[in-house]
Parts: sequence; C-alpha cells; structure tokens
Amino acid sequence: MLLILPCEVAVKSVVPAIKALVAIQLVEKHGLRQDEVAQILGVSQSAVSKYTSKTRGYIVKIDDIQDVQPLVDNMVVLLLAGAYERQGFLAFFCNTCAAVRKRNAMCQFCQKADSKIEIEECHFCQSGDPRLSVR
Repeated sequence: MLLILPCEVAVKSVVPAIKALVAIQLVEKHGLRQDEVAQILGVSQSAVSKYTSKTRGYIVKIDDIQDVQPLVDNMVVLLLAGAYERQGFLAFFCNTCAAVRKRNAMCQFCQKADSKIEIEECHFCQSGDPRLSVR
C-alpha cells in the first residue's frame, strides 16, 4: 500500500498554482519587478518569469475557483505591506489550498500518484474531516 498524502500532491500541483497567482498579481497589478517578486516569494527570478508566462504553476487550474481570488488578494496585501504575521499569511495560504481541494481540482493527481485511490469514494478533501473517508 502506498501512503500518498493529499498535502504531498498539493506541494507539486496546488502550491505552485497559488504562488503563480500571487506572482502574476504582484507583477501585473502592482507593478513589481520579477526579481522583487522572486525575493518576496523565495523563488528564483526565472521561476517568477515562468509563473507570469504561465509555463509553471499551471498543472491544476485554480484561477476560476470562486473562493481562491479573495484569499490570494489577502495574501498579496500582506506581502505588499512587508511586515506581516507569518501565521496570518500561512492561514490564508492553507485556506486557499483547502478551497482548491474542496472543488476536487486535485483528485486526478492523487489518483495518478496512487492508482488504488477511488476518486468517487474518497471524500477527504471535500469534507475536511479525515474520519469521513476512513473505511
């Protein structure tokens, strides 16, 4: 049995998608340079370039998920303020990931990681309650 956790799948699919949305907003809406955004996000300037050209961070499409944009907006405001409480930022980031997972946007990647996962029977990400998906 493979032990593939949703958070492991999210690291490869959802986290880059969230960073891409943040990067695009910082560059396009707020006029920051790519190197400035790279420093803020803790990635390379090349990564920011790929985020903004949509060649990185688009394994899973999240920009059309209704609950995502307000959370990304809040993260951007905190990042632009410069001095922010880490836990507040992390809460927005984790809530964004949870919003993506609740819309089943990650299911295909979980199944790809472990072919024994039955998408129709796994409701972990939708419920948020791990007891509901334990059989």
